[in-house]
Amino acid sequence: MKLIGFFNRDSGTFRATDMEAYERRAEAIFREAGHDFDAIVFSGKEIVPAMERAARRDDIDGIVAGGGDGTISAAASIAWKNGVALGVVPAGTMNLFARSLRVPLDISQALETLAFGEVDHVDIASANARPFIHQFSAGLHARMVRYRDSYTYRTRFGKMRASLRAACGVILNPPEFEVDFDAAGVRERRRVSAISVSNNPFGQNALLYADSLTSGELGFYTAKPLKPLGVARLAIDLLRGKVRENADVMIMHPAEVHLHFPKLRAKANCVMDGELLPLARDVALKLHPGELKVLVKQGLAAQVEQSERRESAS
Repeated sequence: MKLIGFFNRDSGTFRATDMEAYERRAEAIFREAGHDFDAIVFSGKEIVPAMERAARRDDIDGIVAGGGDGTISAAASIAWKNGVALGVVPAGTMNLFARSLRVPLDISQALETLAFGEVDHVDIASANARPFIHQFSAGLHARMVRYRDSYTYRTRFGKMRASLRAACGVILNPPEFEVDFDAAGVRERRRVSAISVSNNPFGQNALLYADSLTSGELGFYTAKPLKPLGVARLAIDLLRGKVRENADVMIMHPAEVHLHFPKLRAKANCVMDGELLPLARDVALKLHPGELKVLVKQGLAAQVEQSERRESAS
Protein backbone atom coordinates (compact mmCIF):
# COMPACT_ATOMS: atom_id res chain seq x y z
CA MET A 1 0.00 0.00 0.00
CA LYS A 2 1.05 3.57 -0.61
CA LEU A 3 0.68 5.36 2.71
CA ILE A 4 1.66 8.71 4.18
CA GLY A 5 2.18 9.24 7.90
CA PHE A 6 1.14 12.51 9.55
CA PHE A 7 2.39 13.03 13.10
CA ASN A 8 1.17 15.91 15.25
CA ARG A 9 4.21 16.98 17.27
CA ASP A 10 1.96 19.09 19.54
CA SER A 11 0.10 16.01 20.83
CA GLY A 12 0.79 14.78 24.36
CA THR A 13 3.14 11.82 23.93
CA PHE A 14 4.90 13.30 20.91
CA ARG A 15 5.89 16.42 22.87
CA ALA A 16 8.39 14.32 24.81
CA THR A 17 9.51 12.29 21.77
CA ASP A 18 12.46 12.79 19.43
CA MET A 19 10.25 13.25 16.39
CA GLU A 20 13.05 13.07 13.83
CA ALA A 21 14.05 9.67 15.16
CA TYR A 22 10.42 8.56 15.37
CA GLU A 23 9.81 9.63 11.77
CA ARG A 24 12.79 7.57 10.58
CA ARG A 25 11.66 4.56 12.66
CA ALA A 26 8.14 4.75 11.21
CA GLU A 27 9.44 4.82 7.66
CA ALA A 28 11.77 1.87 8.31
CA ILE A 29 9.01 -0.28 9.87
CA PHE A 30 6.42 0.37 7.17
CA ARG A 31 8.89 -0.12 4.34
CA GLU A 32 10.08 -3.37 5.92
CA ALA A 33 6.43 -4.50 5.84
CA GLY A 34 6.34 -3.81 2.10
CA HIS A 35 4.58 -0.45 2.03
CA ASP A 36 5.49 2.65 0.03
CA PHE A 37 5.61 4.95 3.05
CA ASP A 38 6.74 8.47 3.90
CA ALA A 39 6.25 10.17 7.27
CA ILE A 40 5.99 13.89 7.94
CA VAL A 41 5.85 15.75 11.26
CA PHE A 42 3.48 18.71 11.48
CA SER A 43 2.28 21.19 14.06
CA GLY A 44 -1.33 20.94 15.21
CA LYS A 45 -2.39 23.81 12.93
CA GLU A 46 -0.75 22.33 9.84
CA ILE A 47 -1.71 18.68 10.05
CA VAL A 48 -5.39 18.72 8.99
CA PRO A 49 -4.88 20.68 5.72
CA ALA A 50 -1.93 18.43 4.91
CA MET A 51 -4.00 15.27 5.41
CA GLU A 52 -6.80 16.70 3.28
CA ARG A 53 -4.42 17.41 0.41
CA ALA A 54 -2.87 13.94 0.59
CA ALA A 55 -6.18 12.06 0.80
CA ARG A 56 -7.36 13.66 -2.45
CA ARG A 57 -4.43 12.22 -4.38
CA ASP A 58 -5.20 9.39 -6.78
CA ASP A 59 -2.08 7.40 -5.85
CA ILE A 60 -2.73 7.19 -2.06
CA ASP A 61 -4.21 4.08 -0.44
CA GLY A 62 -4.32 5.45 3.07
CA ILE A 63 -3.04 7.82 5.73
CA VAL A 64 -1.49 7.06 9.10
CA ALA A 65 -2.35 9.73 11.66
CA GLY A 66 -0.51 10.18 14.95
CA GLY A 67 -1.94 12.45 17.61
CA GLY A 68 -4.69 12.93 20.14
CA ASP A 69 -8.39 12.27 19.74
CA GLY A 70 -8.94 15.57 17.90
CA THR A 71 -6.31 14.76 15.28
CA ILE A 72 -7.61 11.21 14.89
CA SER A 73 -11.22 12.39 14.54
CA ALA A 74 -10.20 14.81 11.78
CA ALA A 75 -8.17 12.09 10.06
CA ALA A 76 -11.11 9.66 10.18
CA SER A 77 -13.40 12.24 8.62
CA ILE A 78 -10.91 12.85 5.83
CA ALA A 79 -10.31 9.12 5.23
CA TRP A 80 -14.07 8.41 5.14
CA LYS A 81 -14.86 11.21 2.71
CA ASN A 82 -12.07 10.18 0.35
CA GLY A 83 -12.45 6.41 0.63
CA VAL A 84 -8.90 5.74 1.86
CA ALA A 85 -7.72 3.64 4.79
CA LEU A 86 -6.78 5.10 8.18
CA GLY A 87 -4.06 3.97 10.54
CA VAL A 88 -4.13 5.33 14.09
CA VAL A 89 -1.06 6.05 16.23
CA PRO A 90 -2.37 7.02 19.71
CA ALA A 91 -0.38 9.97 21.05
CA GLY A 92 -3.03 11.83 23.06
CA THR A 93 -4.53 11.75 26.54
CA MET A 94 -7.48 9.37 26.13
CA ASN A 95 -6.91 7.69 22.74
CA LEU A 96 -10.48 6.43 22.66
CA PHE A 97 -10.71 5.38 19.01
CA ALA A 98 -7.40 3.53 19.24
CA ARG A 99 -8.72 1.63 22.27
CA SER A 100 -11.82 0.59 20.32
CA LEU A 101 -9.61 -0.59 17.44
CA ARG A 102 -7.33 -2.43 19.91
CA VAL A 103 -4.27 -0.56 18.66
CA PRO A 104 -1.44 -0.68 21.24
CA LEU A 105 -1.19 2.56 23.21
CA ASP A 106 2.60 2.48 23.01
CA ILE A 107 3.52 4.63 20.00
CA SER A 108 6.32 2.29 18.88
CA GLN A 109 4.24 -0.88 19.19
CA ALA A 110 1.44 0.86 17.29
CA LEU A 111 3.72 1.28 14.27
CA GLU A 112 4.46 -2.47 14.19
CA THR A 113 0.76 -3.35 14.50
CA LEU A 114 -0.32 -1.04 11.69
CA ALA A 115 2.53 -1.83 9.32
CA PHE A 116 2.01 -5.60 9.56
CA GLY A 117 -1.76 -5.43 10.02
CA GLU A 118 -4.69 -5.62 7.65
CA VAL A 119 -7.48 -3.39 6.37
CA ASP A 120 -10.84 -3.77 8.07
CA HIS A 121 -14.14 -1.89 7.78
CA VAL A 122 -15.74 -0.25 10.83
CA ASP A 123 -18.70 2.01 11.50
CA ILE A 124 -18.60 5.80 11.55
CA ALA A 125 -21.41 8.16 12.60
CA SER A 126 -22.51 11.65 11.61
CA ALA A 127 -24.46 14.55 13.09
CA ASN A 128 -26.08 16.76 10.45
CA ALA A 129 -23.68 15.14 7.95
CA ARG A 130 -20.59 15.98 10.04
CA PRO A 131 -18.78 12.69 10.83
CA PHE A 132 -17.67 11.60 14.27
CA ILE A 133 -15.94 8.47 15.54
CA HIS A 134 -16.65 8.68 19.26
CA GLN A 135 -19.66 10.67 20.43
CA PHE A 136 -21.99 13.64 20.10
CA SER A 137 -23.18 15.05 23.42
CA ALA A 138 -25.11 17.94 24.93
CA GLY A 139 -25.82 18.98 28.48
CA LEU A 140 -23.46 17.81 31.24
CA HIS A 141 -20.54 16.92 28.98
CA ALA A 142 -20.78 20.11 26.91
CA ARG A 143 -20.88 22.24 30.05
CA MET A 144 -17.85 20.42 31.45
CA VAL A 145 -15.84 20.97 28.25
CA ARG A 146 -16.84 24.65 28.23
CA TYR A 147 -15.66 25.02 31.82
CA ARG A 148 -12.44 23.12 31.07
CA ASP A 149 -11.63 25.21 28.01
CA SER A 150 -11.97 28.39 30.09
CA TYR A 151 -8.97 27.27 32.19
CA THR A 152 -5.34 27.59 31.12
CA TYR A 153 -3.28 24.43 30.69
CA ARG A 154 -0.26 23.49 28.58
CA THR A 155 0.40 19.84 29.33
CA ARG A 156 -1.55 16.59 29.28
CA PHE A 157 -1.57 16.52 33.08
CA GLY A 158 -2.67 20.15 33.12
CA LYS A 159 -5.59 19.19 30.90
CA MET A 160 -6.51 16.37 33.27
CA ARG A 161 -6.47 18.73 36.25
CA ALA A 162 -8.59 21.23 34.33
CA SER A 163 -11.05 18.45 33.47
CA LEU A 164 -11.34 17.43 37.13
CA ARG A 165 -11.92 21.03 38.15
CA ALA A 166 -14.56 21.42 35.42
CA ALA A 167 -16.30 18.21 36.49
CA CYS A 168 -16.62 19.53 40.03
CA GLY A 169 -18.14 22.74 38.65
CA VAL A 170 -20.72 20.79 36.64
CA ILE A 171 -21.68 18.67 39.64
CA LEU A 172 -22.53 21.85 41.55
CA ASN A 173 -24.33 23.45 38.59
CA PRO A 174 -25.95 20.79 36.35
CA PRO A 175 -27.92 21.86 33.26
CA GLU A 176 -31.55 21.01 32.56
CA PHE A 177 -33.34 21.33 29.20
CA GLU A 178 -36.05 19.87 26.97
CA VAL A 179 -35.50 17.65 23.94
CA ASP A 180 -37.80 15.92 21.46
CA PHE A 181 -36.32 12.71 20.10
CA ASP A 182 -37.25 10.18 17.45
CA ALA A 183 -35.35 6.91 17.72
CA ALA A 184 -36.20 3.30 16.85
CA GLY A 185 -39.85 4.22 16.33
CA VAL A 186 -40.11 6.01 19.69
CA ARG A 187 -41.10 9.68 19.67
CA GLU A 188 -41.01 11.50 22.95
CA ARG A 189 -40.32 14.81 24.67
CA ARG A 190 -38.12 14.63 27.73
CA ARG A 191 -36.58 17.00 30.21
CA VAL A 192 -32.96 15.97 30.68
CA SER A 193 -29.59 16.97 32.04
CA ALA A 194 -27.55 15.09 29.44
CA ILE A 195 -27.69 13.52 26.00
CA SER A 196 -25.03 11.37 24.38
CA VAL A 197 -25.06 9.57 21.05
CA SER A 198 -22.07 7.32 20.46
CA ASN A 199 -20.60 5.59 17.43
CA ASN A 200 -21.58 2.07 18.60
CA PRO A 201 -22.68 1.50 22.21
CA PHE A 202 -20.20 2.18 24.99
CA GLY A 203 -18.54 -0.83 26.56
CA GLN A 204 -18.24 -1.62 30.25
CA ASN A 205 -15.29 0.69 30.84
CA ALA A 206 -14.64 3.92 32.71
CA LEU A 207 -13.48 5.85 29.64
CA LEU A 208 -16.70 5.29 27.69
CA TYR A 209 -15.41 3.90 24.43
CA ALA A 210 -16.99 1.21 22.26
CA ASP A 211 -15.75 -2.35 22.65
CA SER A 212 -16.76 -3.01 19.04
CA LEU A 213 -17.12 -0.65 16.07
CA THR A 214 -19.06 -3.08 13.90
CA SER A 215 -22.42 -3.47 15.70
CA GLY A 216 -24.31 -1.32 13.19
CA GLU A 217 -25.95 0.59 16.06
CA LEU A 218 -25.63 3.93 17.78
CA GLY A 219 -25.59 4.23 21.53
CA PHE A 220 -28.30 6.71 22.58
CA TYR A 221 -28.19 7.83 26.21
CA THR A 222 -30.20 10.43 28.12
CA ALA A 223 -30.06 11.34 31.80
CA LYS A 224 -33.15 12.72 33.52
CA PRO A 225 -32.90 16.12 35.29
CA LEU A 226 -30.27 15.74 37.99
CA LYS A 227 -29.42 17.54 41.20
CA PRO A 228 -25.79 17.70 42.39
CA LEU A 229 -26.07 14.40 44.28
CA GLY A 230 -27.51 12.69 41.19
CA VAL A 231 -24.68 14.02 39.02
CA ALA A 232 -22.16 12.75 41.55
CA ARG A 233 -23.76 9.28 41.52
CA LEU A 234 -23.71 9.28 37.71
CA ALA A 235 -20.04 10.29 37.70
CA ILE A 236 -19.22 7.42 40.07
CA ASP A 237 -21.10 4.95 37.89
CA LEU A 238 -19.24 6.24 34.83
CA LEU A 239 -15.90 5.73 36.56
CA ARG A 240 -16.97 2.20 37.56
CA GLY A 241 -18.09 1.40 34.01
CA LYS A 242 -21.60 0.82 35.40
CA VAL A 243 -23.59 3.53 33.63
CA ARG A 244 -26.11 0.93 32.42
CA GLU A 245 -27.04 0.29 36.04
CA ASN A 246 -27.84 3.93 36.78
CA ALA A 247 -31.62 4.34 37.19
CA ASP A 248 -31.50 7.92 35.90
CA VAL A 249 -30.13 6.90 32.48
CA MET A 250 -32.21 5.75 29.50
CA ILE A 251 -30.37 3.68 26.87
CA MET A 252 -31.38 2.78 23.31
CA HIS A 253 -29.49 1.31 20.36
CA PRO A 254 -31.01 2.76 17.16
CA ALA A 255 -29.36 3.23 13.78
CA GLU A 256 -30.61 6.83 13.59
CA VAL A 257 -31.65 9.50 16.11
CA HIS A 258 -33.38 12.79 15.40
CA LEU A 259 -33.20 15.48 18.10
CA HIS A 260 -35.13 18.74 18.37
CA PHE A 261 -34.46 21.32 21.07
CA PRO A 262 -37.66 23.41 21.40
CA LYS A 263 -36.20 26.00 23.78
CA LEU A 264 -32.63 26.27 22.53
CA ARG A 265 -30.54 28.99 24.14
CA ALA A 266 -28.63 31.27 21.78
CA LYS A 267 -25.21 30.15 23.05
CA ALA A 268 -25.99 26.47 23.66
CA ASN A 269 -23.16 24.05 22.89
CA CYS A 270 -22.61 20.44 21.97
CA VAL A 271 -19.45 18.35 21.90
CA MET A 272 -18.36 16.19 18.98
CA ASP A 273 -15.29 14.04 19.52
CA GLY A 274 -14.10 16.43 22.21
CA GLU A 275 -14.63 19.63 20.22
CA LEU A 276 -17.02 22.25 21.60
CA LEU A 277 -19.41 23.45 18.88
CA PRO A 278 -22.65 25.47 18.63
CA LEU A 279 -25.72 23.27 19.16
CA ALA A 280 -28.24 23.28 16.30
CA ARG A 281 -31.97 23.30 17.06
CA ASP A 282 -32.39 20.12 15.00
CA VAL A 283 -29.77 17.37 14.85
CA ALA A 284 -29.99 14.27 12.67
CA LEU A 285 -27.61 11.54 13.84
CA LYS A 286 -26.92 8.53 11.67
CA LEU A 287 -24.68 5.49 11.68
CA HIS A 288 -22.79 4.53 8.51
CA PRO A 289 -22.07 0.81 8.94
CA GLY A 290 -18.72 -0.44 7.70
CA GLU A 291 -17.94 2.71 5.72
CA LEU A 292 -14.60 3.59 7.34
CA LYS A 293 -11.53 1.61 6.28
CA VAL A 294 -8.96 1.17 9.06
CA LEU A 295 -5.65 -0.59 9.62
CA VAL A 296 -5.91 -3.07 12.49
CA LYS A 297 -3.94 -5.94 13.96
CA GLN A 298 -3.78 -8.87 11.60
CA GLY A 299 -6.58 -11.29 12.40
CA LEU A 300 -8.45 -8.82 14.66
CA ALA A 301 -11.52 -8.70 12.43
CA ALA A 302 -12.01 -12.44 12.73
CA GLN A 303 -11.40 -12.35 16.49
CA VAL A 304 -14.00 -9.63 17.04
CA GLU A 305 -16.54 -11.46 14.86
CA GLN A 306 -16.04 -14.69 16.81
CA SER A 307 -16.39 -12.83 20.12
CA GLU A 308 -19.65 -11.21 18.99
CA ARG A 309 -21.01 -14.59 17.87
CA ARG A 310 -20.20 -16.10 21.28
CA GLU A 311 -21.94 -13.22 23.08
CA SER A 312 -24.99 -13.55 20.80
CA ALA A 313 -25.20 -17.29 21.39
CA SER A 314 -25.04 -16.83 25.16
